[in-house]
Amino acid sequence: MTLLEKVDLPEISKGDWTISKFTVDRIDFRSLFYGRAVPLEETFTKLSRGGTLIMSDTPAEMRDHYDAVINAKGNCLINGLGLGMVLKNILLRQKITKVTVVEISQDLIDLVAPYYNDNRVTFVHANALEYTPPKGERYNMVWHDIWDYICTDNLPEMEKLHRKYGKRTDWQGSWCKEECLRNRQ
Repeated sequence: MTLLEKVDLPEISKGDWTISKFTVDRIDFRSLFYGRAVPLEETFTKLSRGGTLIMSDTPAEMRDHYDAVINAKGNCLINGLGLGMVLKNILLRQKITKVTVVEISQDLIDLVAPYYNDNRVTFVHANALEYTPPKGERYNMVWHDIWDYICTDNLPEMEKLHRKYGKRTDWQGSWCKEECLRNRQ
């Protein structure tokens, strides 16, 4: 598997949101055990809200989002903007004609969206669980990534979103859904 490209965002803040760079200088054995270790001495970008890490462009996060990118073609819907890692990587694909990004935080849209200035992209300020796509809109790929943590508590919302878009898309997925399902057992 080829990893996705890292984001190219500056260190900036707006409201509770902060985008910053980081490197790791020692191995965290717990993260190594869970397959989420970060390579030493490499620079990554992270998104924090109120000082809490929300996401990064580390190899583990790239693996988490890989299926969304390789299944992207035509008209895509992304629920949750984050750093725009999925958005960046699907825009690199020639098969993409349109992307709708639904994000609940206007501050995050204001912070990240200017770095993805592409006429194929529309940013919608809305709650993904409440957003109603335009009548008759069909997507080739739908990706749901609206959760801060990998947690089995996310499964009911994942199931709700998958039901909502089940007849509107050729493929859909949710961030770490399989991991949450394994943890539930």
